[in-house]
Amino acid sequence: MNSLLGTLGPFGLASVLTVVLIVGTSGGGKIKSLSWGSALILSVLAGASYAATGWPFSLVKGVVNDLLALADGVFPGLTLSAIGLCMLAIIAWKKLSLRGVVMMGIPFFYIAASADGGLGVLANKIALVSQQLAA
Repeated sequence: MNSLLGTLGPFGLASVLTVVLIVGTSGGGKIKSLSWGSALILSVLAGASYAATGWPFSLVKGVVNDLLALADGVFPGLTLSAIGLCMLAIIAWKKLSLRGVVMMGIPFFYIAASADGGLGVLANKIALVSQQLAA
């Protein structure tokens, strides 16, 4: 065994991060709730793990793609980069609950991965890190 996460795999990593995000944002246990920043980072890593995994996590990608198609129908000139930056602005300045941060962070990965420019590069690096952790 070369690493602690050696046998976890992408599906296991996505599962563990999902459980941590669900349980870690509710509070009430012996360990305090996740902080805003750690919830966002873990949700982006969960999104990267979802992308590296198939069923059932591919359902999240399908829902995000359906919402993007709906947004494109309403605002045809809106690019994925603009949607990603709008999501970043909402995350940064809107007072969101921890669950709200998580629910914005996971779809943000898919949007960032599909966008051109810096957001796409950042999302690809995060996907590489999650795959390296799960390998």
